Amino acid sequence: MTKITRRIAMLALSAAFAFTGTAVSFADDKIKLRMSYSGSKTDQRSVAFEEVFAPAVADFAEYKPSYNSSLFDQGTELEAMARGNLELTFASAQELAQYIPEFSIFTAGYVHQNADHQLAVFAAPLMDDFKKKVEETLKVKLLSVIYLGRRQLNLRPSKDELMVKTPADLKGVNLRMPGTDSWQFLGKALGASPTPMAFAEVYTGLQSGAIDGQDNPLPTTVDKKFYEVTKQIVLTSHLVDLNYAAISLKTWNALSADQQKTLEKAATDAAALGRKNQLAQEGELVDFLKKQGLEVYEPDVAAFRNAVQAAYKDSDFAKSWPEGVLDKINALGK
Repeated sequence: MTKITRRIAMLALSAAFAFTGTAVSFADDKIKLRMSYSGSKTDQRSVAFEEVFAPAVADFAEYKPSYNSSLFDQGTELEAMARGNLELTFASAQELAQYIPEFSIFTAGYVHQNADHQLAVFAAPLMDDFKKKVEETLKVKLLSVIYLGRRQLNLRPSKDELMVKTPADLKGVNLRMPGTDSWQFLGKALGASPTPMAFAEVYTGLQSGAIDGQDNPLPTTVDKKFYEVTKQIVLTSHLVDLNYAAISLKTWNALSADQQKTLEKAATDAAALGRKNQLAQEGELVDFLKKQGLEVYEPDVAAFRNAVQAAYKDSDFAKSWPEGVLDKINALGK
């Protein structure tokens, strides 16, 4: 039995116990909607759900967020929801892929092209089977998709020393990537020589020349002041990151049809505000980085996308992907 199979079996057993008996009941009139995830109170997801979601459902539900994994440890939220012990979370595609391998398609480079494409994919019929699998396997319903930003390349050499237009230009570039196999594979697919390094060491690694660059969304690059020790940003947008707003089926099934409609719209509207704020911040940070003296430019994104997707298609990562789904996803971006 594989690790994934064991996890699914444990979840199924937990869910079976959790879902026996009657629907959810609460001590007072309003349903408690506890949200648990690893982000902070100032995270754009947190702000959007407190400003939009909470008041939209206030007639029948009390939204109670817990930040910084203070209620459940990071990575355990889906299991808590399967047991019926948690109502809401923001789930990543990486987390879902631990239980449902085909979700790994949404962790691959250049599958989502931008925020609008990400939204179109979530709303498309091709997502129906993915959503159904989440409900059957985890007893969780996906409500909306939340845009987290695009990962870009941030390099030490100047544009005069290293002009990046295609993956071939990254040959021999020591690019810090997270240490897992999936991240290292993406670094190679981009054309670089991926170098695993603890995140806390990235600034000094760039400063000393131990690495030639790093990849992160622009807010992280600015927050960690990597711009102080680098000279250019290459807008590859090689990974358009996301979370899914998710609710336990136990809670969802306890709602009336009207309440379900209101709650789902509230999650969609909150995600829209978060998307708008995140895109605005990314635009502002491009201007900020240029003012810091960095050269910011876009390469031949089509060349990068073609090379990266070709690498994935020939890899073990793609073996679990449903046949034809990648082509359908790509078609939505045209």
